[in-house]
Amino acid sequence: MTDGSTNPSAEVRRAGSDEFERLHWVELQSDELLATIGIGPFPYDDQDWRLRVTVVFAAGDPAVGFVGVELIDDEAHIAQLSVLPELGRQGIGRSLLDEALRWARGQGLAGVTLTTFRSVPFNAPFYEKVGFMEVVDPAPGLAAIRRNEKERGIDAMGPRLAMRLTF
Repeated sequence: MTDGSTNPSAEVRRAGSDEFERLHWVELQSDELLATIGIGPFPYDDQDWRLRVTVVFAAGDPAVGFVGVELIDDEAHIAQLSVLPELGRQGIGRSLLDEALRWARGQGLAGVTLTTFRSVPFNAPFYEKVGFMEVVDPAPGLAAIRRNEKERGIDAMGPRLAMRLTF
């Protein structure tokens, strides 16, 4: 699949399920950026985020980035946030995250959780700047996500943590 991107500053919009192939391609491109710092390859399985999400927001048409949100422990959970690497550091990821946060607030949810790599600059440090804090004692659903990540070998790629932003 070729990039085919248009204006990377295009508005964030709700993605359709017919775009999931494109979104997975964006995710794989994003994974290649992590590979340059020794993280990956990622094990994809039938528990893929695309099967669990409640809502997906995309930037651009065709999508150059996206965020998939599911409901876990009565809160929004960022299942995946990916942006094409060549368009990184342009605010696309932040715009997608902001849309997910707006959606969660609009649903009357108390907060948003995620799991991420602790020391990757565009992972935990990025989320900390937004106001996410490390979760030491996660609720059952978030704890199950962390267990699944460990079982799949993702923790072996680099230190991970769960984070939460409370509204």
